[in-house]
Amino acid sequence: MKRLLLLLTVAGLLASRGFAQTNPPAVTAGNSIAYQWYKQNFPASTEWIDPDTGHRVVQLSTEPGSESLYFNLNPFTPDGKRMVITTSNGIAMVNLETHAVENILDGRAHIIMVGHKTGSIYFVNRKIANGTASQWVCAIDPVTKITRDILKLQRGQEVSTVNADETLLGGTFIERTDWGTNNYFDGGPNRRNDIATVDAYRDRKGTMMEERLAKHYPMELFFYNIATGETKRVNRCTDWLNHLQFSPTDPDLLMFCHEGPWHKVDRIWTIRTDGSDLKLIHQRTMIMEIAGHEFWSSDGKTLWYDLQTPRGEDFWLAGYELSTGARTWYHMQRDEWGVHFNVSPDGSLFSSDGGDDKMVAHADNGKWMYLFRPELIQDKSAGNVETKNLIQTGVFRSERLVNMARHDYALEPNGMFSPDMKWLIFRSNLSGANQVYAVELDKPGATPGPPAKANTEFH
Repeated sequence: MKRLLLLLTVAGLLASRGFAQTNPPAVTAGNSIAYQWYKQNFPASTEWIDPDTGHRVVQLSTEPGSESLYFNLNPFTPDGKRMVITTSNGIAMVNLETHAVENILDGRAHIIMVGHKTGSIYFVNRKIANGTASQWVCAIDPVTKITRDILKLQRGQEVSTVNADETLLGGTFIERTDWGTNNYFDGGPNRRNDIATVDAYRDRKGTMMEERLAKHYPMELFFYNIATGETKRVNRCTDWLNHLQFSPTDPDLLMFCHEGPWHKVDRIWTIRTDGSDLKLIHQRTMIMEIAGHEFWSSDGKTLWYDLQTPRGEDFWLAGYELSTGARTWYHMQRDEWGVHFNVSPDGSLFSSDGGDDKMVAHADNGKWMYLFRPELIQDKSAGNVETKNLIQTGVFRSERLVNMARHDYALEPNGMFSPDMKWLIFRSNLSGANQVYAVELDKPGATPGPPAKANTEFH
């Protein structure tokens, strides 16, 4: 009887916080009684209203082990109606209108991105012929399921991106004499989320970054012409080149980074595909200043990146406009910082995916998916001060979207806006297994508020 009364009391408390029995939300695992009651009664909930934020959350994937792409890789078809995801054993696509999931390819594959022009899914696949394994860059049409082989990779060759008109692959060549001595020195961005290696990766990452930077392996960028098979190599150096991203609109412009511990490198660069116009986007000016996790705006006009001045003390999302060189820095509170940021297709909204106490300079109460509305700081000088070459500052007005208290940040959520700007899509292990989720930006029954007014002073 006591146990029954306890369960009824817990059920009443949960219902009072908005836990509709037909669609219950996640419950904090720390409350063991409530958690066990939730797991026993609602083991397969795939949609709920977050009781702490009022926003609706929907599970998009159906197979445990599914993940959305890394935050700066395009997952959407050109019409904005479908999104590619990885599953535990292949590639699938989610219909963003119906939420139906369609299997596209069986077998493990590393997705590069979805092409901006044709919607083909570019990926790296391992093939075995006559007992010899090789890596191939391939593309599959998500409608016809027809796959075509594009490029057999040489040792030390890696493809990371496809340009805007899908005529070029972009990647790196690395020259080494110690292959196989350290398996953390290779692999794509999804390596950090491999269940078999994630704990070792996280524990070793700092040391690995230092060791790899000190190696000074010869490297260079390359561009592969898909139609002709021609390869052009540029920018030979001994820097660690990584995180290549073609502009989403300019087929001849590449952004890349000098990888390493962020406080030791001037990280963000651009270059033309003919090797010209090599440009450093952000120059460090103080000890322990860091900038990184760079990404393009959808229109290709602005580069955005995480900026801390210095690390762990002052937090910004910084933007650089390519055509004018103008800079905009949006300030945020410490607990609103995220592992990765993103920007909406129209540039009016930003997001943060939060972090835990294992992240650099981050507290556990930052475990939220955030929506940011930017406000610029107005110039009060009435034209008496020359501001042409000054940084335009602003602030983020934040809104919490999803409580991520039960999420293990060994899996980075990598939030991204849906093309129609109705959802923020992310990956999470809230249920105990990796799945793809979307949180609705408008609360159920709510009407969008007026646009934010320009701020007149720094807060």
